[in-house]
Amino acid sequence: MLAPASVSDYRLLARRKLPRMLFDYLDGGAFSEHTLAENRRAFEQWCFRQRVMTDVSRIDTSATLLGTAATMPLVMAPMGLAGMLARRGEVQAAAAGARANIPFCLSTVGICSVEEVARDVPDANRWFQLYVLKDRGFSEEMLARAWQAGFKTLVFTVDLARLGLRYRDVRNGMNGNLSLPAKVRKVLDLLGHPRWLADVAIGGKPLTFGNLASVVPSGRKPEDFKAWVESQFDPSVTWNDLDWIRQHWPGKLVIKGIMEVDDARSALKVGADAVVVSNHGGRQLDGAPASLSMLPAISAEVAGQCQVLVDGGVQTGQDVVRALCLGADGCLVGRPWGYALAAGGQSAVENLFHTIRLEIELTLSLMGKTSISQLGRSDLLSLAEVQAMSGLAV
Repeated sequence: MLAPASVSDYRLLARRKLPRMLFDYLDGGAFSEHTLAENRRAFEQWCFRQRVMTDVSRIDTSATLLGTAATMPLVMAPMGLAGMLARRGEVQAAAAGARANIPFCLSTVGICSVEEVARDVPDANRWFQLYVLKDRGFSEEMLARAWQAGFKTLVFTVDLARLGLRYRDVRNGMNGNLSLPAKVRKVLDLLGHPRWLADVAIGGKPLTFGNLASVVPSGRKPEDFKAWVESQFDPSVTWNDLDWIRQHWPGKLVIKGIMEVDDARSALKVGADAVVVSNHGGRQLDGAPASLSMLPAISAEVAGQCQVLVDGGVQTGQDVVRALCLGADGCLVGRPWGYALAAGGQSAVENLFHTIRLEIELTLSLMGKTSISQLGRSDLLSLAEVQAMSGLAV
């Protein structure tokens, strides 16, 4: 391959470069991964209306996300352990987001801390993601640290009352509890990726959970993360418990993990500035519908009251355009930037975003549009509508 041209290309390169355990953590979903696949299929159910003989010499892809201008309606989704994909991975990813002028969201369980990202990428549009945790004292401390470091938007993830069962992680030992032969195979796999070992495992130290140093001081292995997660994720939390977030967070609030209209209404009641229609990339409730399928109803319910973002299966600029037509104000993209980061670091992520922006521009042009603000449901045809127009039976 001379030059990667698509997310599929970056995925292939990431698969070659990463140890199996890390690639499957990035690539996989929960249970049998039906929802993971459905997220992609949902985008394939929509066709663009092609329009011609319109002046499309100037195309505007810009958007305003949570009050801040961006070059396109895209946010880098939070990704745990991104610092295991490339040397100081979250810093490289944030720098790529800053170059592309789109927000970067740092995960609670990133390798790099909020302070490190803020220090090394001072000009980034920084968002911070937090889970629902039992230790409210630590949560308050973490919110204060993020705010002090210049993270002005909080993405509060509400769909992890329990951690989804991810078969690939079990098979590859991400959860620990390996037999001796399995441990030997794991070591051999690591040794079979010398570039990753040199660049990340050795050159990227310390490989600890930067934000969790005070509560997971031994956090050097995936098993440490899993143990902390199991002890801290709170399955008893309800919407009534979220008032403390607004008490301790003065910035913008995004509620991520909304898949029902009723939950979108509840998010508004706790003061959400935006909701993310999300099934956690197919990593939680396998068998749930695609995020895109739930987007139109949720958008119709909360339109004008808060922004609506969507994630799950977003890979291309054309996916972004489809989502905007169906009611989204913007999209979160996760795995694609993870693949690119693993494949080639910051420069590869920058190239990915250049490609996505070009795809948005070209798609708008061929639809006869000059701005994302012009997009609506009438600019798409469902497969059923196409069949009906062609006279074929549905």
